[in-house]
Amino acid sequence: MSIIRTPRAAMLLACTILATLGAHQNQVLHAADAPAPQADVAPGYEAIAEKIAAFVAAEQASKNLPAVSIAIVSGDQIVYAAGFGEQHAADGSRADRHTIYRVGSVSKLFNDVAVMQLVEQGKIDLDAPVSKYLPDFKPENRFDKEPTVRQLMNHQSGLIRESPVGNYFDANQPSIAETVASLNDTALVDEPGAKTKYSNTAVSAAGLIVERLVGKPFAEHLQATLLEPLGMESSSFLRADVPAEQIPDAWMWAPHFPHDPPRARFAAPTFDLGTLPAGNLYASVDDLANFLIALFDGGKFHGQQIISPATLAAMLKPVGAGKEAKPLYGVGFRVDQFDGHPTFGHNGAVYGYSTNLIGLPEEKIGVATVCALDGSGGFVHRLTEYALRLMLAQRAGKPLPAIDLTTPLPAGQARALAGLYQNGDRTLRLLADGNQLLLSHDYLLSEVRALGERLIVDDPHTYGPEITPADDGQSIAIAGETWTRLPDAKPAPCPAKWEGFLGEYGEDHNILYIYEDRGQLWALIEWFYNYPLTEVSENVFAFPNAGLYPAEQIVFKRDANGAATEAVAADVTFKRRNFGDFPGGVFQIRPLRPMEVLRTEALAATPPKEARPFRKPDLAEPSKLDPTIKLDVRYATDRNFTGVPVYESAQSFLQRPAAEATVRAHQVLKEKGYGLLIHDGYRPWYVTKMFWDSVPDNFHGFVADPEKGSRHNRGCAVDLTLYDLKTGEPIEMVGVYDEMSPRSFPLYPGGTSLQRYHRELLREAMEAQNFTVNPIEWWHFDYNDWQQYPIVNKRFEDLSK
Repeated sequence: MSIIRTPRAAMLLACTILATLGAHQNQVLHAADAPAPQADVAPGYEAIAEKIAAFVAAEQASKNLPAVSIAIVSGDQIVYAAGFGEQHAADGSRADRHTIYRVGSVSKLFNDVAVMQLVEQGKIDLDAPVSKYLPDFKPENRFDKEPTVRQLMNHQSGLIRESPVGNYFDANQPSIAETVASLNDTALVDEPGAKTKYSNTAVSAAGLIVERLVGKPFAEHLQATLLEPLGMESSSFLRADVPAEQIPDAWMWAPHFPHDPPRARFAAPTFDLGTLPAGNLYASVDDLANFLIALFDGGKFHGQQIISPATLAAMLKPVGAGKEAKPLYGVGFRVDQFDGHPTFGHNGAVYGYSTNLIGLPEEKIGVATVCALDGSGGFVHRLTEYALRLMLAQRAGKPLPAIDLTTPLPAGQARALAGLYQNGDRTLRLLADGNQLLLSHDYLLSEVRALGERLIVDDPHTYGPEITPADDGQSIAIAGETWTRLPDAKPAPCPAKWEGFLGEYGEDHNILYIYEDRGQLWALIEWFYNYPLTEVSENVFAFPNAGLYPAEQIVFKRDANGAATEAVAADVTFKRRNFGDFPGGVFQIRPLRPMEVLRTEALAATPPKEARPFRKPDLAEPSKLDPTIKLDVRYATDRNFTGVPVYESAQSFLQRPAAEATVRAHQVLKEKGYGLLIHDGYRPWYVTKMFWDSVPDNFHGFVADPEKGSRHNRGCAVDLTLYDLKTGEPIEMVGVYDEMSPRSFPLYPGGTSLQRYHRELLREAMEAQNFTVNPIEWWHFDYNDWQQYPIVNKRFEDLSK
């Protein structure tokens, strides 16, 4: 299939997401039905194993989590190691202790141990400038100090987070040397030693020092001097060196993807990172447990000294920089407290995986946990901490603690709480997505679930804080702060000077979204992080001084018409993604075969037979029940996605209860100055078959399967939008009708606050009348009793016969 006016690349992500949504539609787990874990349990730890298995089963059921593995260490022994869930859908294999995951930034700990081995050999002076070992290392430096090797590893070098080449977004797999060399095109953002600023490129520069000094590739050197001595036989810094059959299916998702269970997702990319030492290690939890055992034994594993006890102690000594919140860093390790116990460790977040490794050095208890889902750090961290609490309780002879499990919100609560709330000069938003409630706050969009009578943020990415609604529904409390509901005011239009910036940038595996919200430009980066931008100059905007990119900027480049062609965000170049040109607001494709051929075949076909009893169809026209409802029935013209008329007349019908409900929604909207404009309602079955046969498989998420019949065929689905009562003109939405792209998702975050306000206004009005929005199409609403009506295959002209 070739696309007319629509670049294929811009549509690919939507097709991929929808394909996996369909593939997982029947795979939602239930805790009681979850297969038994693939587990090994030391004697005396069976009760802990049961607690963990029950928690993971419940979380996999509620969050549809894929493969999960965990290992618990006590002293020099792995007392529990288990895998949960499916390793590969293709063969039904199960995850276990030997499943190999990419562990993200846990890789940094191994890089830093490799550096310290060379320190012990007298080859590296930690407090020498980086240029002593990398003479060609020359980022712009306006300060009097040069960064030291130590500062590369404790994140006080002043370097940017990501390099222009080989950054987290770069799928070209450059070498470590090429990645670090690109730092010469950047400038230090902070004085070395003045502030802790997390940097993948800094750790990679330390890895390059190792590579240069030993005269071998980094991955090869670490394999021989660290991974093999630690008995990490299945681990490697290169994906190609790991048995593919032991790497689980790994997945990406985002909070704005369709939420209709299960969450839509797509397969994680597999390219090796240019920042290899900072985030590319592949390891099993079994192998990570060996690392913990060595750390508990003063750097020794099975009698072989990996690093000395004194060196290890130096690595675990926290280094502060100014007035900073915990956790602090030692040499590589995050050093913190857990329930009053000192800890060391690190977490990892990389395409398709979330990892947590924590050790309690005084108790010699440690846990390594990994999940094959991007952005599942909230779950992984919670599981790790629960395992630690179970171990501490058992060691103290106390009852094993339970852990809270959340449940979906009661019907109607999400819509009742939805709105904009204010605390001082700050705002947050609660969004209703059906019966799910989402909180937009502290740079994140997170799901809110019920915890008994309370509410709490709980999704794969984040757990907590609790939310307490006031009895009058006019305020909520979060972490001791009260947020007051604001009136549902219509936003002002986006400032014209920013319109050229709005859109998507980058590649499918990691998109940068630039959007406007309430008079401010925002960036959504790395799928989860929403940052307000501060205008520095006409084309330059600053990230907030918090989050992933403090003190860094986005610089836009524009064409002659003022439209941005690329965004250089934190020194990473993101090219603009083009959704295509839709003349007259009409999305079109080129059908696979001529539509007249498809029409002949469809008219000769027979709809699926249905045995259950149905109500007698009673199709009515909403526009005749209320003549102020407008019609734009594009399927009666060539202004539709097929490019040819498929209806013989511009009419729109719905089953009478649905038609009357549509009129009621229209009447409510009229009070706010809007009316409904209908594109389609009842659709003869043969037209559904024409649509299905006209598009390739990867677009089938946007058209109904004729073998099942559609809700349109039953007269209980309506496609519509808003129009302005004063002008009679349609209201501009984020995307156009029938657009087969992620812009059609009801929670798509892009565009302007005014566009999203109108999209939500339409949805709220329809849902109040017992309609439900389609999970992937903001304009498509299904009436709640659609199952009570049969599939109908009559032309409009034959309905009265």
